[in-house]
Amino acid sequence: MNNTTQLYRILFVCVENSNRSQMAEAFARLHGENLVEAWSAGSKPSGRVNPKAIAAMAERGIDLTTHRSKSLTEIPAYKWDWVITMGCGDACPFVRAKNREDWALPDPRNLPPEDFRRIRDEIEHRVLALLERLKSSWERENS
Repeated sequence: MNNTTQLYRILFVCVENSNRSQMAEAFARLHGENLVEAWSAGSKPSGRVNPKAIAAMAERGIDLTTHRSKSLTEIPAYKWDWVITMGCGDACPFVRAKNREDWALPDPRNLPPEDFRRIRDEIEHRVLALLERLKSSWERENS
């Protein structure tokens, strides 16, 4: 784990910042404690977190009720270590980052609960894989 004060900065971006990026941010904060500083934003934020996302994450013991949908203009002007986009395509403006990755995930907004959960679980799986890569990278750089 990262024992320094320098955390990897990760930004998760989707269109509305109401589903995918919110869940990714929450999973990164949960699983990446002491390793990452996680944020999320939307290219066209909806202004609220989808109640389906709140319910799906509550099933996993994660509270999104205090989260709010944010614009890219509301986040710090970092040079991010990682920017992860999720299905926003051309609607994702350029954000300075050392690394970029697109997770082509469908927007679960209108999906039934069981399909919404599948997207939630896929996001967690991808976040965990990213965190493993970051841990390995940190260990190589600090050994």
